[in-house]
Amino acid sequence: MMKVGFAKFIQALSLGRLKEEDGLAAVEAAYIFPIMLTMLLGVYDIGNGIIANQKTIRASQVTADLIARTAEIDSAGLNEAIQGGQQALVPLNDTTYGVDVVSIRFDSDANAVIEWRETRNMTPMSDVLTRVQALGQADEGVLVVASEYTFEPLFAGFIVEDMQMREVAFARGRKSAVVERVP
Repeated sequence: MMKVGFAKFIQALSLGRLKEEDGLAAVEAAYIFPIMLTMLLGVYDIGNGIIANQKTIRASQVTADLIARTAEIDSAGLNEAIQGGQQALVPLNDTTYGVDVVSIRFDSDANAVIEWRETRNMTPMSDVLTRVQALGQADEGVLVVASEYTFEPLFAGFIVEDMQMREVAFARGRKSAVVERVP
């Protein structure tokens, strides 16, 4: 009988010890949980930021490609090309999307001259002629499309500010040296 009582005593001691360890684990989890949650949400926002950056790159390339396919483009065609680039952002919110389309002609001395420009919802590139200098060939042309997008993190907004993304795509006209703008 003594053995049974002693066994219950040992069992009671070990159960109490387990309860103390459970309490310690709960306290440790309470300390670590906010850090782990912040890291998880941060990784989510970083992943979405990378996707937004890739979509911004694609938007500039799509717009440049659609415009470069024609020898001449009117306002309706330009609108369609810009909307096509905007579609590359789906399913992201495109209210912060901006585009700057510049058609450049190189004269006989390979000096760059802006033929026409269309800018929407962003500041025009101030250094566009400098950027194309290395592409200059006499009596040729180049089309430059800059896309800008502001990514607003969903969860990390209190830690990280909005991220400005800008991508510049260059294309040569497929049917003519310079894509002309017609009314």
